[in-house]
Order: sequence, then C-alpha cells, then structure tokens
Amino acid sequence: MTGAFDPISRFGLRGKLALVTGASSGLGTHFAQVLAGAGARVAVAARRADKLQGVVQAITAQGGEARAFALDVTDNASVRACFDALSAWGLPDVVVNNAGVTVTRALLEQTEDDFDHVLDTNLKGCWLVATEAARRMVAGGQGGSIVNVASILGERVAGGVAPYAISKAGVVQATKAMALELARHRIRVNALLPGYVVTDLNRDFLTSEAGDKLRSRIPSRRFGELADLDGPLLLLASDAGAAMSGATLAVDGAHLVSSL
Repeated sequence: MTGAFDPISRFGLRGKLALVTGASSGLGTHFAQVLAGAGARVAVAARRADKLQGVVQAITAQGGEARAFALDVTDNASVRACFDALSAWGLPDVVVNNAGVTVTRALLEQTEDDFDHVLDTNLKGCWLVATEAARRMVAGGQGGSIVNVASILGERVAGGVAPYAISKAGVVQATKAMALELARHRIRVNALLPGYVVTDLNRDFLTSEAGDKLRSRIPSRRFGELADLDGPLLLLASDAGAAMSGATLAVDGAHLVSSL
C-alpha cells in the first residue's frame, strides 16, 4: 500500500556508514554484524587491524560491506588518524563506542596502573572517539547517532571490578552531557547498558556454580544472549529512535530493578 505506515523499515540502516570500536571480539564483533545485516557499511576498528579480518570476511560473506581500521581509543592521535583514514570511505552516520576492558580483583589490590588502564580505555576512549566523531559530523553538516556501550554496573555495583564500575558510571553521565550539547547539531547520543551477556570470554564462568548463584539473583533467572542486544542497538542507531537522546537503555532481564 502506497504511503502505508512501515515501522520496521525505520530500523534499517541502508545507505548509512557505521563505525564500531573494539570490534575484534565479543560484543563488538556481534554489533558490527548486526549493523551490516541492517544494511550499513561497517568500519570495524581495534588496536590491531589484522585481528579484524575475520569480522570483515564474515560480513562480506553475507553480502555486506566492511573495512578494518587500526584504532587505539586511548590515544587521541590514533583516534584522529582512524577518522582520517575512514574519510576516504565516508563520514560515519553511526558510531558505536564499544571498546572496553576490565581488571578483576579486590579493591585494595587494585593498582594505579589498573585504574588508569580501565578508565583510559572505557571512559577517556569513549570521550575521545565520540567528540572526534561529533566534530566531523558538525563540520560535514550532517547529524548522526552515537551509541556508547556502558553497563548495568554504571548504575549499580559489584565486588572486584571497582575501576570498571566507576568508568561505566562515567560513560552514563558523559552520554547525557554529550546529548545535551550535540542535540542542536542533530547528533543523538545514547547509552546501551547490557547486563550479564554470555560470550566466549565469560561462558565458562557463567555456566559454573558461581555463575548459577549470580543467575539466581536476576529476576528473569537468565543471562542475556548476544541476540538480545540486536533490537536495542538498532533502535538507538536508526531512525526508529530519532527522538531519543540522552537515554540509558538497560538490557538485563530486570537485573537493575532487583531487590536489595
């Protein structure tokens, strides 16, 4: 029907260029594939571009377009160089700030190096990439969507990961600050807050006895799967979320609202 209301098409990204940081494994690899599946050309970035070839091949094998770029999010010169290299392909419409690390040990055993490593990657890196992307979007006269990958630990805490929780709380507030100042430029900034999601990196722990105890404290009694993040990611990245900016979207099986 001509002119029919088609909400599904608003989640599509055909004709868009997306950049995903930390794309060599885990959530980043999955996000890149989801965006490509929605029609976007995808620039995948990580410290070592050679580790991205498998992601590029997987996307192109499914008929998508992807290119790999070297990027150290903690280094402003590297961030600028990545965007310079990407400019030959285009100006990104979507940026997914996914690069992240953690150090797991008790608070009193955490070192200054641990703190710097986590905060520089998770918070400073998010800031450097988002602000560089925004400057170029403004200079190019186009709007865009920036999706910062935070965590439910940005709003609640857990033992053994203090620098990580601190960094993700910073990402939540940075998202709101960016959204406030960039709205006039038609740039939306939102945060995705995954709960515990099963990946190759954490599968052994989540399926252990300790993992079962953790799962029992989640109201839904289940850990997330990568596919659970697909709809929320596309909502924030696409025109389906055109009126959303400064939002924090938790995908956690009600973990954040569990009773104390």
